[in-house]
Amino acid sequence: MKRRIWIGLIVIVLGLLSACGNSEKETESEPEELHVLRVDFDLPEHAEVNETVLLKAVVSYGEEAVKDANEVQFEYWEQGKEKDSKTINAKNNADGTYTAEVTFDKDGIYEIYAHTTARDMHSMPKKSITVGNGAAATHDEGHEEGHEHSSTEGFSMHFEKPDSVKQNQKVPLTVHLQLDDQPLVAANVRYEIYQDGSEKHDWVDAKEAKSGEYSSAHSFTETGKYTIVIHVTNDDGLHEHQEQEIEVVK
Repeated sequence: MKRRIWIGLIVIVLGLLSACGNSEKETESEPEELHVLRVDFDLPEHAEVNETVLLKAVVSYGEEAVKDANEVQFEYWEQGKEKDSKTINAKNNADGTYTAEVTFDKDGIYEIYAHTTARDMHSMPKKSITVGNGAAATHDEGHEEGHEHSSTEGFSMHFEKPDSVKQNQKVPLTVHLQLDDQPLVAANVRYEIYQDGSEKHDWVDAKEAKSGEYSSAHSFTETGKYTIVIHVTNDDGLHEHQEQEIEVVK
């Protein structure tokens, strides 16, 4: 009888030691590595007027080449004229690279975004190219639609402007934020919405739906032109804003 009791105690002790050993191994195991979406935007610094320019985005997720991005688009405009921007879809070369070709018909400095959506993340590196003599466009920055008042180096903001907005219909408002070519997370984003001459300003809080993507919705009760000011702050002292204009119809 005593022998059975001792055998039972030994089995219990061995079981406890085994469990502790497994627990230590699990504790010592390395945490799963967190990957980020990386987009390397390849663009020449200079081109001639009417020269074909290759736009190339190399997309990766950790060490993996992303061959199945949901969307890659290049958005470009002459410096100071973002409201006249054009967007072209990139060709998927099935090797993690996405390309498109574009020409510029006059001298100037052009800004280009490489909008990339993959792995439930959005990245939008921006570069500029000088065409011909690179004559800078002159404009009144204080009244330029889409003008970004940015004092933070490496910060960029892209607002998904709705194609059409109807009166009393809820419209999605989405903005993508980046800092140093990486999604800006945990920011505070508010939309200030008003019509010229009106004392009423609506404030709409946006939520971070995805990493670096902030969304909300708003219903416009009157027709006409509205100004939307996108305010962005965070706990590190960042404070940026951008103005957009939209037209509301019946």
